Amino acid sequence: MIKSVLKIIYPPVCPFCEKACTTAVCGNCTAAVRYIDEPRCKRCGKPIRSEQQEYCGDCRGTEKAFEAGRNLWVHQGGVSDSLYRFKYHSRKINGRFYGRQLAERYSSLIARWQIEQIIPVPLHRKRKKQRGFNQAELIAGELGRLTDIPVNVKSLVRNRDTVPQKQLSARGRRTNLKDAFRVREAGQLYRCILLIDDIYTTGNTLNEAAKCLKDAGVSKVYFLTISIGQGI
Repeated sequence: MIKSVLKIIYPPVCPFCEKACTTAVCGNCTAAVRYIDEPRCKRCGKPIRSEQQEYCGDCRGTEKAFEAGRNLWVHQGGVSDSLYRFKYHSRKINGRFYGRQLAERYSSLIARWQIEQIIPVPLHRKRKKQRGFNQAELIAGELGRLTDIPVNVKSLVRNRDTVPQKQLSARGRRTNLKDAFRVREAGQLYRCILLIDDIYTTGNTLNEAAKCLKDAGVSKVYFLTISIGQGI
């Protein structure tokens, strides 16, 4: 009864447009926000123009510390608005929605990857205190609950409060994250790890995190994100 009353007072809203709706996503946004599908980069999952391409411009000819990754949507329109509200306006309920979407879309892929442990990309303690939460932790927690895979929030630590990647050039992004992560309690790490983050741009953050985990003895690192930039 209490839940029914609360739904009347505070009706569920679409995570993309924030209009009241009775379904997880309103009809307009269901039509407008499309999942990423083939063709996409075999390494980072970014959409590409041709099925003859194997890799996007960012991954072509470069080595990555992670094995592969996938994403739900391209970072534009309602998706970018939704993530902005999630991160900077404490719309924490969106984190559970994203976690459910990852589970629905990629649970079979997670099984094929033989994931043993989920690790959210950490925030520096100063940034986490300012924001009040780590957005990747909320997503990872819901995904772990739905897939019954343990979530480790202690072993991977952010050493430095780095400048936001979006403010830097491609070269600046690479140097900005050098030695940004460290591992503590390496004995708590499993062999095959799934990293979770909200947005993938050029992949430098995930790459540095994966590199740090592999230096600590992890065999394979995969990732999932909510959104990713448009490929070429």
